[in-house]
Amino acid sequence: MGGVGGVSATTTSGRKRCVVAYATRQRQHLWIVDLPAQATIADALAAARLIAEGSPSPDEESADTPDVPWDTAPVGIFGELRDRQDVPVDGDRIEIYRPLRSDPRERRRERVKRDRRSKPPQSKAR
Repeated sequence: MGGVGGVSATTTSGRKRCVVAYATRQRQHLWIVDLPAQATIADALAAARLIAEGSPSPDEESADTPDVPWDTAPVGIFGELRDRQDVPVDGDRIEIYRPLRSDPRERRRERVKRDRRSKPPQSKAR
């Protein structure tokens, strides 16, 4: 996979810059990390974790710092699931996915069952 626009644009210094993203229901958290060219997604997460667990910025209260599942959550790049040992390219957005509260397919099945129970039976006309 490529970076932004599908082009790997590693800087001339042999380094790359990626964004690590994690979203809660209230807000999206972004950490910009500068990494060696061959750094993996796991390396990017470790760098972002150091930034996130450091002192909060002046406009960010510590109560607003998310409880990020750094080691356990699935991860991806631009919405595509990836392995933590994959190597992102310059400009990639590494996403940490939080679990869904419930499976959307299961919610739909329950809604259909509920709707069917609440409707009166229809008579078949012949």
